[in-house]
Amino acid sequence: MSITQKTPPPDFLAKMARLLGDEFAQFKQSYSEPPAVGLRVNTLKLSVADFNILSPFALKAVGAHEPAGFLVTDGSKPGSHPYHAAGLYYLQEPSAMVVGGLVAAQPGELVLDFAAAPGGKTTHLAAQMQGSGLLLANDIHTGRARLLAENMTRWGADNTLITSAEPAQLATQFGPIFDRVLVDAPCSGEGMLRKLLFADKHGSFEWSEAMVLACSRRQTAVLHTAAELVKPGGRLVYATCTFSPEEDEAVTAQFLRDFPQFALIDPPRFAGFSAGRPSWVDDALADETLQKSVRLWPHQFPGEGHFIAVMQRMDDGKPQAFGKSFEFHRPGKKELAVWWAFAQEFLRMEVAEERLLLVNGRLYLLPEMALETGRLHLIRYGLLLGEIRKGYFRPDHALALALTPEDAADMVNFAADSDEIAAYWQGLDVPNAGPDGWLPVAVDGFVLGWGKRVNGRLKNHYPRGLRKTRDWRLETE
Repeated sequence: MSITQKTPPPDFLAKMARLLGDEFAQFKQSYSEPPAVGLRVNTLKLSVADFNILSPFALKAVGAHEPAGFLVTDGSKPGSHPYHAAGLYYLQEPSAMVVGGLVAAQPGELVLDFAAAPGGKTTHLAAQMQGSGLLLANDIHTGRARLLAENMTRWGADNTLITSAEPAQLATQFGPIFDRVLVDAPCSGEGMLRKLLFADKHGSFEWSEAMVLACSRRQTAVLHTAAELVKPGGRLVYATCTFSPEEDEAVTAQFLRDFPQFALIDPPRFAGFSAGRPSWVDDALADETLQKSVRLWPHQFPGEGHFIAVMQRMDDGKPQAFGKSFEFHRPGKKELAVWWAFAQEFLRMEVAEERLLLVNGRLYLLPEMALETGRLHLIRYGLLLGEIRKGYFRPDHALALALTPEDAADMVNFAADSDEIAAYWQGLDVPNAGPDGWLPVAVDGFVLGWGKRVNGRLKNHYPRGLRKTRDWRLETE
């Protein structure tokens, strides 16, 4: 049924009352309180300590479980600030931050985010990996995968492969090679309800037991396929943003029965982490080890709610080998000459020529660890440097957001609240003296995009689709 009023669906509340018993009053009361606004600092670009100094927002740490996570406590709109466009943080619901923390990706690993869009958890994994290893982020829907690519561009990570493929295609192409696999499964979204209740417009929340059961069947199928991609000793993390045990403990229990080589492991426990509920599962599947899963409730934790099960593949079989190199279309001498002419004049960074990939005139820098992708639908592989055109190179926005000030021969830097940044973000040219040529435009030292100085004016090359329609400072009043 479709619900448009500003109260939770009665059938949903009745179900929660049956499950929670004495806790239900607190749970229901949480829906009268506005949802928290959370952000997670991009530690690929700056330290948490430096962000605390720089931040114009009033912040409160979310807790010991996520040192880079904060609650915004002053009603600010951090999504409308140029720091967000420069990729200094990701706006993320606080309980969603826990998922990436429990995946605990490590530098140098091969990691798969199975259903990654829009990219909140993917950015978290990328920060953990510190630019080392390979992070494959997939979404079955091409449009969502492109949104994922946009968010990863802002994050500035260059060790990523973004695909839009069916789960079975990934399993067939790669097999059990991944150190960690995250399945943030499509679900009935009960943990998104409070956001809809407090939205400016009347949100629509569709909920029924039939939907819950349909999600459960789909989650089981996806999780079974994901198991084929985890190497022996690897970690599989299953997460939902819903409360129904049919989608949480029951899916986990069925998976463990079908794949006995996996076992639940007990992750670190922090304030507000509740245990899984084995008693909510049918007797045929009930297992006390389900208590090792994590439940986050809006009446116990400063977030909207999640379920997380961390599983380890326990068999000691030999991991499947994978090729660390493969044949790809390398640029020719003419294309390389165009690229190096640009790089030598405007950049001060080393680029490994053997990792350059040319596709339809677009030049990419592949990650150091690269996989053969076969016929998978690729959205982006590594860092898009720019386009090679007749006689010149046009740098891409992705390259700009991956640069540090030390990587550029020259840079123009404006304060966040300056008229110049307001104009630049709207796509306008601004006066700027200096030698002609390409240069990054930065906000308080963090690159926001490209400009091209010509005769004392900074020509605007900020992407049209990302430009503001008005001064950003008016959006925060």
